[in-house]
Amino acid sequence: MNKSSDKRRYRSAIREAAAGENRVQVLAAAIKLLRTANPSAMSMEAVAKAAGVTRLTVYNQFGSRGGLLEAVFDELAREGGLARIPEAMALPDPRSALDRLIEIFCDFWAFDPAVDRLNQTAFTETEFAAALAARHERRRKALSVVLQRLAQDGYIAQDNSEVATDVLFALTSPDFFRMLSTRQRKEPAIRTLVLRLCRTALKEFQS
Repeated sequence: MNKSSDKRRYRSAIREAAAGENRVQVLAAAIKLLRTANPSAMSMEAVAKAAGVTRLTVYNQFGSRGGLLEAVFDELAREGGLARIPEAMALPDPRSALDRLIEIFCDFWAFDPAVDRLNQTAFTETEFAAALAARHERRRKALSVVLQRLAQDGYIAQDNSEVATDVLFALTSPDFFRMLSTRQRKEPAIRTLVLRLCRTALKEFQS
């Protein structure tokens, strides 16, 4: 009886390990496709072929193309340093928290070409657009929370916090970052410029 249970647990552990390896393999293949091909061509079949697994394996792991996209976004967010956001939000000085948030967003837009390709694909792919819109709302929410703290400290007028959020949301967007990536500007220079623009914009909303 005990031997039978041990065998089942052993086999279950092997299956779980294999499933975990497949998941990592599929995510790596999907992200590689985003870097090298048209993101709209990222079908379940294409990802399965690139990962060297069956389409059924991809469906079993992620359920749908939308589920795969969400997992890809999570992995890119992890690799791109968005996990630093809670630490930034916890800084006692809201101005320092805002500066750190802006730096994190700029670092993320610059860290991997797959991120920029995803954002550009949103203009033509409704499935990408819906998933990305939800992610961008998280950015807006983080900015809103910090700006509310600035309003509470009297740094900006309370009734200006909403419009200030809209302005900083635009200034920290991937589209704005891309537009500044001309004239051979490197990421540190763009980040510094975005920080300056955000600080200047905030002065318009001071009490």
